[in-house]
Amino acid sequence: MTPNDVIYQRRVALLAEAERSGNVAEACRRFGVSRTRYYEWKRRADHYGLEALMPKDRRRPQVPAATPTHVVEELLTLAVSRPTLGARQFADALGERGFVLSKSSVQRHLVAHGLGTRARRLAKAAAIAAATSGLLTEAAREESPFGFCLFSPAPGHLVGVDGFYIGNRKGVGKVYQLTAIDVFSRYAFVWIIAGVPNAHRAVAFLQRVQRHWRRHGASVRAVLSDNGPEWISNELRGALVAQGIDHVRIPPRSPNHNAVVERFHQTILNECWRPAFHRRSFHSIKQLQAEADAWLSTYNFRRRNHGDYMRGRIPGDMMDPRRKAA
Repeated sequence: MTPNDVIYQRRVALLAEAERSGNVAEACRRFGVSRTRYYEWKRRADHYGLEALMPKDRRRPQVPAATPTHVVEELLTLAVSRPTLGARQFADALGERGFVLSKSSVQRHLVAHGLGTRARRLAKAAAIAAATSGLLTEAAREESPFGFCLFSPAPGHLVGVDGFYIGNRKGVGKVYQLTAIDVFSRYAFVWIIAGVPNAHRAVAFLQRVQRHWRRHGASVRAVLSDNGPEWISNELRGALVAQGIDHVRIPPRSPNHNAVVERFHQTILNECWRPAFHRRSFHSIKQLQAEADAWLSTYNFRRRNHGDYMRGRIPGDMMDPRRKAA
């Protein structure tokens, strides 16, 4: 029962009590209503029926500085198409489209439309996917970020590398992601492989990383990794020595010492893989690599990183200063 229903029932009860007792003044005294108001309701009910006693919904006041409706619709579309972003990232995305909206206003609109949390946005995206394509997915689970301070004086001076298990995809098998991220600029590179990473693939991945970094005017001088078998193998160690690259290994059972990569894995999981798996099915490594490359184009060259270290800067601009100058 709504508040309007309660008010309506009270007005009807007053009219019924006054008619039953024949004493309007006493009935009004019992219900705490003036006789002027009683006769107003009585005339309305006699003329239009008891339904006319139902309070009318008030129109929301027009606030001059209110967010335009089309901007709110744009925000809601972003919220279900990219559900794992946060309020600040939504504000940046709207800014790229010419709409200026603060992160607090973004969060307020999301809460007002039942999309205030990542879990609710993911559920809505899954419901839309199920209704349009019949694809049913499990609810996404939150993970806790890692935190540790790393330092690099320039691009390529320290590159964090790690492997990340994406999942067992139907028709593809077990899929892993090999990640390299520059500690100075947070510029990232990803290689998608089928099967468990090994020493041979780690060497091939390192060669890809070196070529990619050289295209941006930087050379890899040191690599930071955990103690996985692919990273401590003699084959990879020999390749690093041959290239004159230092190898820094973190302490055992201390993933926070490679926090830049670990935090990036959470970002790509929330902003790339989870939304992608909600939208479509993948049947080959090429499709998965294309999805990762498309997302990395946004991450490296358009998406602002609002971490304590980056403070709104774009990785591509820090990785290759020539691009920013151009």
